[in-house]
Amino acid sequence: MIWVAGFALILLMSGLAIAYVIGGAAVLAYLLTDNSRYLAILPQQIFSKIDVFALMAMPLFILAGELMNRGGITKVLITLSMSLVGRLRGGLGHVNVLTSVFFAGISGSAVADSAALSNTLVPEMRARGYSLTYASAITAASSIIGPIVPPSIILIFYGALMQTSVSALFLAGIVPGLVLAAALLVVNAIAAAVGNHPRLEREEMPPFFATFVNALPALSIPLIILGGIVFGWMTPTEAAAVAVVAALGAGWFYSGLDRTALWEAGRRTVMLSGSIFVIICAVSALGHLGALERIPEAISDLVAELGLGPVGYMLAMNAIFLLAGMVLDIPVALALLVPLLAPVALAQGADPVHLGIVLSFNLCIGLISPPLGGCLLVVSAVTGVNYWRLARAILPFVLVEIGVLFLLINFPALSLTLPRAFGLAGG
Repeated sequence: MIWVAGFALILLMSGLAIAYVIGGAAVLAYLLTDNSRYLAILPQQIFSKIDVFALMAMPLFILAGELMNRGGITKVLITLSMSLVGRLRGGLGHVNVLTSVFFAGISGSAVADSAALSNTLVPEMRARGYSLTYASAITAASSIIGPIVPPSIILIFYGALMQTSVSALFLAGIVPGLVLAAALLVVNAIAAAVGNHPRLEREEMPPFFATFVNALPALSIPLIILGGIVFGWMTPTEAAAVAVVAALGAGWFYSGLDRTALWEAGRRTVMLSGSIFVIICAVSALGHLGALERIPEAISDLVAELGLGPVGYMLAMNAIFLLAGMVLDIPVALALLVPLLAPVALAQGADPVHLGIVLSFNLCIGLISPPLGGCLLVVSAVTGVNYWRLARAILPFVLVEIGVLFLLINFPALSLTLPRAFGLAGG
């Protein structure tokens, strides 16, 4: 296996896409482990992994998010947030977090959130006296609310991998997302008090009622999606299709969509969806080899030998996922590690819905952690702040988010209460 790792590293250093690196390493691993005879059935194994109904929702939600980003909705949500919390000390920092909460219910993407707010809110914060580094740091930190609050591309991916109800995962993400937002608001309030951050004057505040009415088309979209799924009117895939139609309607209402915007939204959707499905194909080849070599059983035996109980194993697994999230894309990390490590946790009594929220939240922290944090890279590129200076500035937020992660691990009710209330999770 050392040869396989070395081969993969050489391919990665050559600049080859990660999906081809994983696929090439998988084929070599089949040959070196004397499993080459199973390569003949590999296409069938790959097709079985992508022939999952829940995965149909993923490109539709990506398209809905792209349409939202280009439809003028970001400015509407920022204005609404300003009318709610702008008068507080460090008001625009609070606006940043609250906008991410609203935006999360629409796009479900941390990278999209960080890119949109870096372009719109960071310059406004800079103009009102915030340091560029702090404005960039809180933008990146709050962006990971997006993949936790439904609809979430990551949760759809996890649900397809583990055959877990996407509806239950969507409901389970609401409270953790709000807990994360509350924690970030507290950190911002402390930073505002210490740094004497400015607040909006009364005359600068947008009128709440008019702003709320204008924002209703945007706010109604997550309610339609989640309500339709929870009350059984729509499957997640049907809700994703409705979200696309609603996004088009909202874009027309806010006059932000033109032919160019529609083309770019479609192009980005094809690129992102294609890259995710290619990664699934590559990782499924490696996963099949793991099953042949009985790697999950070997991990289970090792856990028994080390005497790790359910809590100890959960902590060890989360440490592995934290490290993986720092260097791997979330779909890659999920596809590589979940099939190997999650079955042992489930055998020890973990709830699959709770486990999905914990692991997805865990990997999202990697988006704002060096050396390859995706949201850090996006915010740094858009705002022009030095990457490593941004990484230092975001450290307090990362520590708080790790604290929220341990809270979720130790109190499963935070993620399971809502799904249980609607009969979508075990008692």
